[in-house]
Amino acid sequence: MPRDLCKDFLRYLRVEKGLSPNTMEAYERDLLKLMSFAASCGREILTIERADLLNFIRSLRESGLEPQSCARTMVTVRNLYKFLILDGHIHHDPTVNIETPRSWQTLPKFLTREEVDRLLEEPDVTTDVGLRDRAMTELLYSSGLRVSEMVSLKLSDVDIDAGLVTCLGKGSKERRVPVGSAAIEAIRRYLPARRRTVGDRNVEQLFVTSRGTPVTRQIYWKRLVEYGERAKLGRVTPHMLRHTFATHLLEHGADLRSVQMMLGHSDISTTQIYTHVTNERLREAYRKFHPRA
Repeated sequence: MPRDLCKDFLRYLRVEKGLSPNTMEAYERDLLKLMSFAASCGREILTIERADLLNFIRSLRESGLEPQSCARTMVTVRNLYKFLILDGHIHHDPTVNIETPRSWQTLPKFLTREEVDRLLEEPDVTTDVGLRDRAMTELLYSSGLRVSEMVSLKLSDVDIDAGLVTCLGKGSKERRVPVGSAAIEAIRRYLPARRRTVGDRNVEQLFVTSRGTPVTRQIYWKRLVEYGERAKLGRVTPHMLRHTFATHLLEHGADLRSVQMMLGHSDISTTQIYTHVTNERLREAYRKFHPRA
């Protein structure tokens, strides 16, 4: 696809769809995958056919890409061809009748309450960095924020007395999320460490590095993976804590609509994946303990 057409598509996503910078990065990566595949087949994006896209999907799976990432890539491809038709570059949509297999819709991974406790014990809270990492991990588990939302939090976004945080989610939509007492206490303990690090500099972000600069999602991601490995939990990611937050709420009786609002999902069907998780755990308990199971 011509470079200017690629830029037009990304500009359309940003302006018309109001997508966040992180989502834009994901779309661009997916687009590059498709362009690379088309080039390897001697095809142009504008002349690609349905059969080519089926081979593209197969190549994604064979490369070891996670099912969720494959499904997201296909969202990018569908939106690309809708844009190309809308702009009059093509007249036939090659994505028609291409369905994402149900088997791709794997259940999200999450931690048990005991595993969360083990993870939270890993940061060394006798250090400023440990206090920060403990506060960040407590906050993710307590609020279900996306990691990008958490690292973007400003000091003024946290209402310690009310136990609330205000964050800017996808599509620049603002929402207020309640935060548990454990996370609030962890933030309270971190604040003196933050003051020592920042000093007299004017830094708005709540979470900062040892140099006083804002923590990035990549920095925290790496730290969390290290903590997970040390706790012998395997590879723990920030999104896994978001899944854990939602799953634990539903297991303890929260209604789906409330969880949807806290997660910032625009469509409740996205939140419904967690009911599959809790239902599966109920079935597992039944099979394990019922004498006639």
